[in-house]
Formats: sequence, structure tokens, C-alpha cells
Amino acid sequence: MNRVVITGMGAVTPIGNDVPTFWENLKAGVCGIGPITKFDASDYKVHVAAEVKGFDPLQYMEKSEARKYDPFCHYALAAAAQAVEESGIRGTLPPERVGTYFGSGIGGISAFAQESQVLLEKGPKRVSPFFIPALIINMAGGLIAIKYDFQGASLPAVTACATGNNAIGEAYRAIKHGYLDAVLAGGAEAAIIPIGVAGFSNMKALSTSEDPAAACVPFDARRSGFVMGEGAGALMLEEYEHAKNRGAVIYGEICGYGVTCDAHHITAPHPEARGGSRALKMAYEEAGGEQVDPAKIYINAHGTSTPLNDASETIAIKKGLGEEAARRCMVSSTKSMTGHMLGAAGAVEAIASVLAVKEGIVPPTIGYREPDPACDLDYVPGKARAAQVELALSASLGFGGHNAYLAFRKP
Repeated sequence: MNRVVITGMGAVTPIGNDVPTFWENLKAGVCGIGPITKFDASDYKVHVAAEVKGFDPLQYMEKSEARKYDPFCHYALAAAAQAVEESGIRGTLPPERVGTYFGSGIGGISAFAQESQVLLEKGPKRVSPFFIPALIINMAGGLIAIKYDFQGASLPAVTACATGNNAIGEAYRAIKHGYLDAVLAGGAEAAIIPIGVAGFSNMKALSTSEDPAAACVPFDARRSGFVMGEGAGALMLEEYEHAKNRGAVIYGEICGYGVTCDAHHITAPHPEARGGSRALKMAYEEAGGEQVDPAKIYINAHGTSTPLNDASETIAIKKGLGEEAARRCMVSSTKSMTGHMLGAAGAVEAIASVLAVKEGIVPPTIGYREPDPACDLDYVPGKARAAQVELALSASLGFGGHNAYLAFRKP
């Protein structure tokens, strides 16, 4: 079996449009949540979101290209460009040995909303010929593959909020078992638009807090719903010996992946966390977690700030690691700063997990003030913590009962 390492990373997030800025703001506990500015939300129940700020797609593509693509593809191409450039992978492998596993939870919802309006107001002849390519989820990965001539498998994970983790995990397995030598993996999302906010709001999934600092408070007794985020994360995964032989900078190693389905409910997690705990246990055992001091384990939790998720996830951690180990490990939710980036969340949180191991700093759960008896672990409240981290586990759980855990360590 091949070992799999990370040699490049890229991010577009509500707290920074590149990895160094994102990571510095995570460590500093910067909150990326604020009033919605992308449209007039005064008539909506929800007035805050975690928007990407100051992003210019023309840094990464021509204006003629940008006009054809949905914003989720803009974010995907930007994150991918950062990861590919940093990795130095181009030209070191036959193109057919490099793949693209890049997904989205929702895809081109902006294009759908815009062209639906065109259809209703101006008729079918005025709908853009680029509408379908802008809409379909696989196009993010397709555009990345076209740009860099990555001729290996190009597969989009589409598992709602578990998308990023599934894309990375399946890429890891493809390299581990020798099907590919490198894969650009990740996820992107851009759904902070009227129909997106209205849909999530009317299913009572979103926080209606007017205070950005109190809207997303994972594991806190005051939690009442998630805050929509957006952006993209991309990681260049590579077979270890190839990366070492070419002198690549190695950020960390992927050493475990667990994936399950609750088979329980379209939106709610299983009350006893049967799927989440199994996914965690699978990643933990594949990584040899039993040999690691629990005090040196960091879990980047899904931590959405919804009443059911955070309580269920606490159960999953206890079942997956065992009660004693669970109480000794460090858990935090970076969604307290980025909001919930949906299909991009897993990829961005994987980057946070890799850097936590590399630098020995655990990002905090900001806004945490009021403990909940149902959430009784160490959630690293308020401030980042310097700690020796030997193993990081990153969780992503999606509507439909999807559960995916990744495990990372130093190579």
C-alpha cells in the first residue's frame, strides 16, 4: 500500500482568500460572520452569513472565462491554482497519473437562479448557452483538470456537507491502492443567494441571531442553527515516495478515512450517532490511533451549532474513541469562525487539521460561553491552544446521513 501526503493547499474562505491568511485568522479567533451584503435580506428571517470578502476571480482567470462560470467554480479554480502552484507537481508525472476529485454540495445555484429568471422574463431563447456547464457540479473538477491537463479520473463527490471529506478520502484511497499517483481534491460552494438562504431558513436549519458573534456557537447551550458560509478548499495529494524523491514540501500525511451512512433521516443525525461513531472509529483505527496518547489527539468537529448535530457528534466521539479517550482529546469547531461552508467545509477543515498537526496549534471554538450537559468535552473555547498534536481527525456530516472522517499525522 502507498502512503499519501499533502504537498500543496489552497483556500478561499470568509476569513482569508489564501491559506496563510486563513490560518493566521483561525489562530487569532477572527470571526468571518457578518450582515448579508450579497442581496437585500431585510425581508428574510436570517440576516447574517459568512461571506467571502475581497475576492477577485480575475486573479485566476480571464474575464471571458469568469462570465461563463458560476461563483462556485471561481472559488474552486482559485483554491486549486494555489494548491497546484505550491505543490510544484506539474511536469513531474504523466498526465494520466494525476486525477481531480473535486465536488460541491449544491453546485451552480447562482446560475440556476439567474437563468430561471431570464427564462421567465425573456423566454427560452434568451437562456445562456453556458447555463448547463455553469450549473453542473462536476464542472469545478472538469475545469481544474482542463486547466492543468490532469488526465486521470475526474470525479466529484456530492454528499452535501460531507463532500469535501469524501473527495479527499476517495482520492486518498485511489493513491493508496495505486490507481493514481497524485490527485487534486477538495470542494467548493457559493450558495449565499436569495433562494439558498430562503431554502435553508424555511427548513429551520439556520440561526436567526442578529448578533454575528453569537450566531454560530458550536457546542454552546445557546446554539440554535448554523450560519451559511461559502468558498473553497483544495489539497494536492501525492504518493509519498514520489513527493520525497522530487524534494516536495510535505505538509502532512493522510493516514485514515472512514465513511458511513446513518440510513436514518434526510436531515437529522442518528440520535445515537451510529454512523458518525463508526466513521470516526474506522479513520481512527486505520491511523493507528490506539497507539497515540489521547491528550495529543485533535478533532476538528463538524460542529455546526445546531442542537441535534452537536449533541450527536459528542456521542459519536465518545463511542468512536471510548469515553476516557474522548474526554482527554481536544475538540474544536472552526465553523465558529468560517460559518458552515457546506460542500467546501471538509476541504477547508482538512487544511486546518493538517496545519494543527504541523504547527502544534489547535484552533479555538470562538463564542463558546455556556456549557451544555449534552456537550461535555474539551472544545478549546475562546483561544487557540499550543499543544503537541500527533493525530488530527476531521469530521464532516451531511444531509442524507453521510458521515466522513479523515485522519492526519506528520509524515
